[in-house]
Amino acid sequence: MKHYLIPLTASLLGLAACTQPAPPPPVQDPYANMGSGALYQGDLAGGSLAGEATAQYFSDQVGDTVLFPANQTTLSAEARTTLARQAEWLNKHGNFSAVVQGHAEETGTREYNLALGARRASAVQEYLVAQGVSSDRVRTLSFGKERPVEVCSNESCYAQNRRAVTVVSDTGAGS
Repeated sequence: MKHYLIPLTASLLGLAACTQPAPPPPVQDPYANMGSGALYQGDLAGGSLAGEATAQYFSDQVGDTVLFPANQTTLSAEARTTLARQAEWLNKHGNFSAVVQGHAEETGTREYNLALGARRASAVQEYLVAQGVSSDRVRTLSFGKERPVEVCSNESCYAQNRRAVTVVSDTGAGS
């Protein structure tokens, strides 16, 4: 070994002994993102998570659509069950209003289907009001056969288009 390498090696070893160890990585706070929407949206409202008080929740979890038999406005047992859930949700979330959209299948005249859609929307509105939803929070609108959910000329499509859809929106009024 060359004599000049010994002092150089000793100097390098001395410098290495003086360096500070790397600081430990920061501890991740599992609650750091709370309130930012990462784990939930909004705050607590009425003792429940605000995620329940959304139009998307209403559509996905409560159910926004009821179906009707051909040329009928009579509410089936299944429709009344869905509408009871809708009324419960609307009564719990007083800051939401609803527009009930009546629809019909493609058969029949435009005028007949508009009238049928209006009667279907009215049947839903009357049921919701009978369940305690304030009548000034529920409006009706008929699209007749103008906005089909399925387009084809067979019974499976017709059955899906004979419907009433309850669309809710937050009016900003208290709950």
